[in-house]
Amino acid sequence: MPIAAAVAAGCAFESQGEGRVAAVLDARTFRLDDGREIRLAAIEPTATGNADRASALAAIIAGREVRLSGQDDTPDRYGRQTAFVYLASSEISVQAQLLAQGEALVSGAITDKECAAILTAAEETARRAKLGTWADPSAIKNAESPGDILAGIGRFTLVEGKVLSVRQAGATTYLNFGRNWTRDFAVTISRRMLAGFEAAGIALKSLENRRIRVRGWVEARGGPRIDVLRVGQIEVLGGN
Repeated sequence: MPIAAAVAAGCAFESQGEGRVAAVLDARTFRLDDGREIRLAAIEPTATGNADRASALAAIIAGREVRLSGQDDTPDRYGRQTAFVYLASSEISVQAQLLAQGEALVSGAITDKECAAILTAAEETARRAKLGTWADPSAIKNAESPGDILAGIGRFTLVEGKVLSVRQAGATTYLNFGRNWTRDFAVTISRRMLAGFEAAGIALKSLENRRIRVRGWVEARGGPRIDVLRVGQIEVLGGN
């Protein structure tokens, strides 16, 4: 299926209106001429400078007529409306365009499986072509290099590696990528997420000795940690 048709079919949500872009505020936020602030759904910015990322968005939408769609138009705590955004003349979302250019990362937050698969495919297209952020060979961090991961503390980051062990402590499951739990990288998953993984056909214990890619915000709790709040943050890779 051509990408335009696939994106239109897979990320077709209810209309949230339309308008003209008056200003691009940051890498994934802009203001319409009616005063609404719009936040691009389902993506996160890359690790490059914010001005560069905002320029990538501005190059697509500055001064243009856009239409909005989404699963929920309730403003976030900052008053921003989160939406999928399309140029008036296009069936390809702005999100998919940024991902295909290597100027954004899939957040893992989208719950619609077909839409999530399409956005992931757009990201993968850029990664294979080494476009944008993917021109940097360290764009995906190695789970065996905790110091490198910690350098990105507070940033949305992708980490790949082999899960050495899966352990539960209280209400938290830990995917450990090293033997030193106070220094090495680990993924944390709360008990309330277990049903979601089971529904997706993923038994956490089965991830032991598997290679996975995890995406999320890096925190420092002894060693580097990523807290998984959604099933889409974890991708099981081929091979061990």
